[in-house]
This record gives sequence, C-alpha cells and structure tokens, in this order.
Amino acid sequence: MADVDELPSMQWGLDTVFSANAKLYIIDILEMRESIQVPGVYFYKTHPVSQVDVLGTVVCKWEREDFYCYGVDDSTGVINCLCWKDEKWRHQGERATCRSSAVASGGFNIEDELRRLMETQRKSSVLEIGDLLRVRGAVKTSRGQREIKASCFYKVDDPLMAVQISRMLEMPQLYRKWYDKPFQVPGDELGAKDASGSTNVQMLLSRSVLTLKEFLSEKEMARFRPYDVEFLLHPLVQNAVAHQESDQPGPSFPSQIRNVLKETLGLLQEEGKIFRKVRTQDEVYNVTEQDKDLHTVIKNILREDTKRDKYAEKGCHILHLLSSIRQHYSQNISREALHVALTFLECNSDIISTTEAHYTIL
Repeated sequence: MADVDELPSMQWGLDTVFSANAKLYIIDILEMRESIQVPGVYFYKTHPVSQVDVLGTVVCKWEREDFYCYGVDDSTGVINCLCWKDEKWRHQGERATCRSSAVASGGFNIEDELRRLMETQRKSSVLEIGDLLRVRGAVKTSRGQREIKASCFYKVDDPLMAVQISRMLEMPQLYRKWYDKPFQVPGDELGAKDASGSTNVQMLLSRSVLTLKEFLSEKEMARFRPYDVEFLLHPLVQNAVAHQESDQPGPSFPSQIRNVLKETLGLLQEEGKIFRKVRTQDEVYNVTEQDKDLHTVIKNILREDTKRDKYAEKGCHILHLLSSIRQHYSQNISREALHVALTFLECNSDIISTTEAHYTIL
C-alpha cells in the first residue's frame, strides 16, 4: 500500500486501534512505517499503532542481567522481544523455589499457597526455545531493527493447540473488521457516500458507542433501559442528518434514533460492555463493570472452586467460570462480558490471572 498523509496526532485517540494492543501479524509489525510526527508510533495502513499483542514460538533466546531477549516466530516472521526480569524473581527466585516445597502437612496455609503462586508466576516468565510466548508491549526501532519492549509476557501452556487455533481464527476477523478498514475522523465520514449511494453510518455508530461508554462510566450506572440513554444520541443523529444530501425522503427522526440505538447496544453487547441478565419485554441492560452482583458471584466461584485439587495450582479456566456463572447468575452472560468483568476485577486486585485463561482469587 502506498504511503498516505498522516492524520494530525491530536486525532489519533479517536481511532480505537491506537488505544488497544493491536493483534497484528509479525510481518506487518516489521513492515509498518514510523510516524513522521511522533517517533515510536507506527502506521498499519491508516491506523496509528504503538502497542501490539503477539503470540508465537520462541526460536532463539539471549539472557542478560536485567532482561531476556526472545526471538518470536508466528509463522509470518520473527521479531525480537525484550522481556525485563522482575526484581523479585532475580533476588528471591531461588528462595521461593526452595520454600515452595515446604507445604504444610495439614489444612490450608496461605503463606504456602502464595509461595506456590509466586513460583508458578516465576516459571511462566522463563522460557526456552520451542515454548509458546505471548507478549504485549511497545514497538521500538533500535539499531535499525524493529523489536517489542514487553510490558507483559508469559509462557502459554497449549498442548492441544487450542490457544493457537483460536488466535488463527480471530486474527482474520480483526483485520477485516478493524485493521484493513480505513480510519476516518468523525464528522468527515458522516457526509460520505458509499458505492450504493447510501450514507455511511459507521462513524456515527462509532461516536454513539463512545458516547454511551463515557456516560455509563461517568454515572457509574449498574443497569439501564434504552429510554434512559436515548437522549444522548439526539445531537449525533441530528448532525448526521444535517450532512445528508438526498432528494429522497428518509426515515423519520424517531426511527433513526431507534435504529442507531439498537445498533449501538448490539455493538456494546458484542464487546461485553453490557449484557441482559434476563430477556424480558422490560428491556434492561446490565453494565458489566458496574454489576456488583456479577463480581460477587465470580469471586465466590473462584473462592470455592480453587479449594479443589483440580483448580488449586492454575486456578479456574474462563470456560469453567462461564459455565458456572450461567448456572448460578444468568444464562445470557457472554464470554466477552465475562472477560470484561474478569479484567475489571484483576485491575482492582480482587483476582489474578495465572495464565492467559486461568484465574484465581487473591
């Protein structure tokens, strides 16, 4: 693809790709062009990228006093990943290994369990050639070579290749839905016509989703009905209508509001930001990050199930949690919504992930 003029850096935050750890193929990370405005920011087509998420096999390894450098191969290319050693592993790793074997003979001992957890975390940060590594971090160019400076990395146990297959299926969808679609600034897109002559509403929906997210977060709403948030879309739809140039009569304003709201709520459900606990005519949506009852159920399940030998070491898999929550809380909870709730609880230090898909209580 030929280089295109960069959008002003002040507008990059409007692109959802810029705010995320982009799951790109390594070949694309290696070939991205660096921004002429801000060093350390790169462009995949029209999307600014600074943080990436990579999953691949370790094909080479260098160790220094402060970090490991792993060469990671995802079958499209190889990139070096600088993974800094945690201070506590460098100075306490051996002692933690020795003490972790001294498990109390009877009853639950929290110190021993914490040592076991720390040892599991330490082992997940030391990889060998052939291991599967997941890395999140900033893209950098050092000595003319593209590399990733990891902010988070760990070994992935994937004997049945379930994680790799899931990733292989997910990546093409991300490219089709986000990365390969051109980024346009809200407002410029609203008046554009597609090949069929109809107004492109993609950016209207993007702004609508962002508006609802900000409102729900600011008000800390645990649940709402569509008519509670409908008024937020009025100025957005009015602005879109003002940019339309058509001699043909379109849907009425109330109909447009309802259609945009329906699409927006659908997108928020796909992201897991909201869900419907009970599907009734009284259309009530629960806000995942504010649903204290859901958070309590998750913590109770982890607290009870991690007492069992089967889940004591690695914790509970997300699919096990999903099944349990559907039995004890809501049959309509999605995996995306559960992942949002787990991330929220982990950020609040209520739970911790021991692998990519296993969680335990703190």
